[in-house]
Amino acid sequence: MTLAGRGTQPVEVVDYDPDWPRRYAEERDRIAAAIGDSALAIEHVGGTAVPGLPAKPVIDLMIGVDDIERAGPAVAGLINLGYEYIPEFESQLPDRRYFRRGSPDSHHVHMVPVASDYFAEHLLFRDWLRTHPQAAEEYGKLKRGLAGRFPFDRDAYRAGKVPFIDTVVAAARREAGGQSLQEQP
Repeated sequence: MTLAGRGTQPVEVVDYDPDWPRRYAEERDRIAAAIGDSALAIEHVGGTAVPGLPAKPVIDLMIGVDDIERAGPAVAGLINLGYEYIPEFESQLPDRRYFRRGSPDSHHVHMVPVASDYFAEHLLFRDWLRTHPQAAEEYGKLKRGLAGRFPFDRDAYRAGKVPFIDTVVAAARREAGGQSLQEQP
């Protein structure tokens, strides 16, 4: 889903920046201080979370909560930190609360139940790319190619990555012994 005013931001994939982990840690600490024990986990996800991977220069954070329907205090805490809450995305993913900060965007936050497939799949994908450099290299090439083909179409850019992501998540599940996502540690 593209929102007015944001759909025209170009899709830019840049070389890995070794400062991204520090920027994530700094933001994680700010968020943790603002929302307290509302978060069961705050994870660095997306391209900036994989060393060496070209990515859009936006730090993606995923906050795992116990119950998304009782996440109001955490939502308020993020808004107080300067995040823009985007409830329109809930029509597509009702168990996710989405936020962005910066202009152009510098940070995205995805708040989801820690027991959800969304949470587990993002960690499986990130961890697979971190431990399989050849897959990370292939994904980086795919991202650069899609950004070149769809420089002003974020939806097409995202859609082009889905088959690769689905393949990696399936491989990560198999490697984990076929456990259901909720059974994974």
